[in-house]
Amino acid sequence: MLDVLHFRYNQRRMTRRRSLSDGYTHMPPSNKHIDALIVALSHTQLAANDAFNQYAPGDRDNAIRRANLRRYLRTLARRTPTTLLLMEAPGYRGCRLTGLPVTSRKVMLEGIPALNMLGANAGFLDVNDSGFESIYGEQSATIVWGALADLQALPVIWNAFPFHPHKAGQPLSNRKPRKSEIEVGASFLLTLLELWRFETVIAVGNVAHETLVAQGIDCAKVRHPAHGGKNDFVAGLQALLSVGA
Repeated sequence: MLDVLHFRYNQRRMTRRRSLSDGYTHMPPSNKHIDALIVALSHTQLAANDAFNQYAPGDRDNAIRRANLRRYLRTLARRTPTTLLLMEAPGYRGCRLTGLPVTSRKVMLEGIPALNMLGANAGFLDVNDSGFESIYGEQSATIVWGALADLQALPVIWNAFPFHPHKAGQPLSNRKPRKSEIEVGASFLLTLLELWRFETVIAVGNVAHETLVAQGIDCAKVRHPAHGGKNDFVAGLQALLSVGA
């Protein structure tokens, strides 16, 4: 399905070490390209039994997550952000449920008024996954979106591995994505970079940074907000993001 988008990954890798905007006119992706990306995500087969494709077909909640992601990306396309914020992977309290990178139910449903973004009144829908009923907030989501609201900055947020890695038999858990999983995610990352042609790319944490470096993508790095990293994360964003990013 990614072939539908006509991207030449090897050629891009040879030229990516230039500034991402060199020689390009910044244009948002079309709805057709966004839809093709989501279809490709949904049909990705994961080899391990300890990773979950929250967009896979045949499940009502996954269909809601696909619709949420489509609405999110189309909204961003209209806002024409020029910055990518790359995270690590979906967590069980956030993207695993909502379908939106580093976005919890709380953030998605209540929205970010300061950015005029998200919210149930904007059409984002909740899911009914069994076993996840009591989960509402996620610390990283609260920190990231709070910082962006304070900065009045709206980048595109994405994950190096766009599916939920968890401990075997424990869907309500998180784990670091494996190298092979990061390789799966790289094709989607390159697609996103080609669709948007960002002027600035920011890696959040080591996994995101290693992923971008491996693809030859020029980027800045900030600390991940989890495990006591909030202050460093916020300070890093403040140094890198300007109003309207």
